[in-house]
Amino acid sequence: MTRPPILVLALAGAFLLLVAALVIGSFTTPDFPPYAVTVPQPAPVGDSLVGPRTYTLDASTGETWRQFQFARNAIVDSGPWDIAFRRHHLIAASGAGIADLGALSFDSVRDVPAEGYVPTDFGRDTVNAGVGKWYAYSMLSHLLTTKGHVYAVRSVDGRYAKLEILAYYCRDVGAACYTIRYAFQGDGSRRVVK
Repeated sequence: MTRPPILVLALAGAFLLLVAALVIGSFTTPDFPPYAVTVPQPAPVGDSLVGPRTYTLDASTGETWRQFQFARNAIVDSGPWDIAFRRHHLIAASGAGIADLGALSFDSVRDVPAEGYVPTDFGRDTVNAGVGKWYAYSMLSHLLTTKGHVYAVRSVDGRYAKLEILAYYCRDVGAACYTIRYAFQGDGSRRVVK
């Protein structure tokens, strides 16, 4: 009687460990961040610097984009908007754009660039390559975590903001409950700090 090769046994052991890790991960309950969904109160911000502010929004409905306008400092149901969220997607409005500034400290970004903003590709699969895949997916926990990048946003009317995704989960909603931190420059300059 011949024994199986050591490589086959090692691969079988690795496969069993992977299956066990996936099963254990699916039975654990994640501890969601304590963020509460922000009550929208749209109000014009004028030409002042807004932020840094933290805002939590529910984007869990699979068919509906949750639209946010920096100039009104809130989720909006009608009128102009700058960025929108749906499940794990983030896009910019038509005429606006997003630039990935990389894995930086939010506070270290004092001025956003004048160029490099990527428009949204509105099509069958609406995406914005400027944001791309802002998250990392864990095979063990099946959760999305932010990569810690800071993004610059140029609004439809040519004003600028910096944006960071802090969390994708909250206790009230579960998944697709974004918490963002942003600063918006209402005067049209690219300086996003006081």
